This record gives sequence, structure tokens and C-alpha cells, in this order.
Amino acid sequence: MREPTNLKDMLAEAKDTSELMVDLAYAALFYDSEDLSEEVARLEEKLDDLVFDMRSLAILAARSPSDAGQMAGILQIVQDIEKIGNAANDIAKIVVKNLGVPPELLHDIPEAEEVPSRVRIHPGSDLDGRSLRDIDLPTETGMRPIAVRSDAEWNFDPEPEDILRAGDVLFLQGPPEGVEELREMAGAAPLRRMPGADDEGGGPLSEVERAVDLLIEMKNISEVAVGLAYSALLYRDAGLAREVVAIEEEMDEMRYRLERWILLAASHVEDPSRLRGMLHLATASEAIADCAKEMVWVVEKGEEIHPVLSAAIGESDELVFKLTVAEGSPADGKTLAALRLEIETGMFPLAVNRNRRWTYRPRDNFALRAEDTLLFTGAPEGLDPLAEMLGQNLEDSE
Repeated sequence: MREPTNLKDMLAEAKDTSELMVDLAYAALFYDSEDLSEEVARLEEKLDDLVFDMRSLAILAARSPSDAGQMAGILQIVQDIEKIGNAANDIAKIVVKNLGVPPELLHDIPEAEEVPSRVRIHPGSDLDGRSLRDIDLPTETGMRPIAVRSDAEWNFDPEPEDILRAGDVLFLQGPPEGVEELREMAGAAPLRRMPGADDEGGGPLSEVERAVDLLIEMKNISEVAVGLAYSALLYRDAGLAREVVAIEEEMDEMRYRLERWILLAASHVEDPSRLRGMLHLATASEAIADCAKEMVWVVEKGEEIHPVLSAAIGESDELVFKLTVAEGSPADGKTLAALRLEIETGMFPLAVNRNRRWTYRPRDNFALRAEDTLLFTGAPEGLDPLAEMLGQNLEDSE
């Protein structure tokens, strides 16, 4: 993969790297995988190098007081991207340091979001020597490729014509049910799940279960906060910036409640040390939301945003798009489950604005209406089918 040589490309790659680290960190937790934790650590080293180079370039580029002001904004974003990567590494260390994770948490993580996964391609497998276009993994398994590592070389923008080889490590994201099918195609053994991860409990919620539910909500909201922060920067939207600030304040309250539940749970579990991982995870989730709030400071205060920053966000692998549902369009009146957006377009709904009120991570039974404004995240190639579904003409849109 060609190394980025300018600040814009470096920013885009750093953003993609930090987001991949968060995905893989949660996957390491769910699958109790030290291999995935090691991948996160490798990416942190790469991110550290990028951050150092970006800081150097930003300082060199500031040739006037005006430049310095705008570069200060970029340096703030660089710092926040680095801190998001650090938080992801902290999540991954829960596995390596065996800090303790309740089975209830492992059961709920796949329900929270799509599952990120990692698989090494084995010689003679169905993936060995074939292009991503020929395999068509999104159609076959529902999993979409997000990165490929060949030895120490990373490709964060895999193209359909790229050929997979034995020894390559493929990183994907998609529904949990696609993971085992993917591993079979790659010639890999089934993944081991932690004991108790699939246990179903009945009766009233225990303190641990309440804490787990709150922690999953914190995970989801922290990821939404980052997505909204990048959207606020891309669209220079002060309204979105205020939403990010409100989310961060809510995260603070959620952490206080979580700590209370964990303290109550400690007296009811045989081994209270298994709750340490939950406290560790809560701290990391809150740190991610804090970074999102810091990112939008320049928008919230009406400061000028350097065009390099907007261009970098607009050229990253996972973009954020803002579209409105047109009256009479295929999406008007349909639930998200009926539209099957992720399967049909590869785009994931981040938030919906209806009557000036945002709904974050809308559920499958959420029915869209005309004039709803949606924020989506996903690969650029999904924009055209998404726009058609929402009744939007991209040529007439900004």
C-alpha cells in the first residue's frame, strides 16, 4: 500500500485506522481473542507514526497567524484521533490482561452492532488466489471487507480487483451469522466463544445485567458521537456539534450510574474481580465520547475549518452522508428492517432527524417518513443506490 505523503491523506488514513482499532477491540473482547488484541496494538504503532508525521507537517505549514489558527484546529483533531486509538487499545487490553468480563456482556455485544471480524486466509481455501470481486463477500456472507494486511503492509481501501493470497489477514464487518461462513471459506477453524456467552437468563434483571445493558448503550452512543462529530466537521453544522456535546454530557451521567450498578453487583457475584473489565470498558467508552466533543469545538465556536480537514474526512474509507427522505420514495413509510439498507446499499443509518429531534442508532422497526433527514456511514459506492432508495437526485444535491 502506498504510504500517504501529504497531510490530507495522512488525516484520512489516521481516521480510518482509529475507527478500525475500535471495531477490532470490541471484536477481541467478544471473541476473547488475543490475536485480535495484538492487531489493535500493531495498528496503534502505525497510528503513532502517522500522528507524529502529521504534527510535524502541520507545524511546518503554519506560515502566518491565520495559518496557525487553522492548523491548531487540525492539531486538535489529530490529538483526538490519537486518543480514540489509545482508548481502543485500552479496550483490547481487557483481553490480554484478563481483567474479567461477565458472560452477560459477551452475550449482548453482538446485539449492539455489526460484528467486526478478522480471518487469515489459508492455502488452498476458497479465498486463496481470488479477487474480492469474484468472491463477492457482501452477497455471500453479508460481511464487507474493510482492510487487508499482507505481512506488515496494510491496505485500508481494498478494491474489487485486489487478489487475496494465502497468509493475508482479512478484516471485515457485518452480521454475526456471517462470521462462521466467512471462516469456512478462508479455511480457518471455527471461533471459540467464552463459556456462558450464549446463556439466556430469565426473571428480573440482576445488577450485573443492568450494568451490562448500560455499558452496551454507552458503547453505541460513544460510536454515534464520533460519527456525528465527523459529520459536524464535514458539513460545518453547529446543530450537530451541539448534539455531540449533549451526548458527551449524557455519557458522564451514564458512567456514574454504571459505577453504582457495578458496586451493587460486586456483593452478589462469586468473584468481584470479573467486573474490573466493565469499569475499564466504561472509562474507554467515555474517553471516546470526550474526544468527539473536543473535535467539534471549532464548529461550535464558529472557528474557520481548514479545507484540508474537510477534504480528509470526505476521502476516508467510511464516509458520512446526509440525505433526506423524499415523499413517495421507496423509503417513505418503510421500516429500516423492510428496506434492508445494509444489505442493499452497504450503508448504516447513524441517526435520523425528525422535526428537529435526533434519534441515534435507529432500531430496525423505525419507520421512515418524508422529510426525515438521515446520517449514514459507509463506503462511497453505496451512495447511489441509497439516494435512489430515498428518492434523491445526487446531481441536484450539494
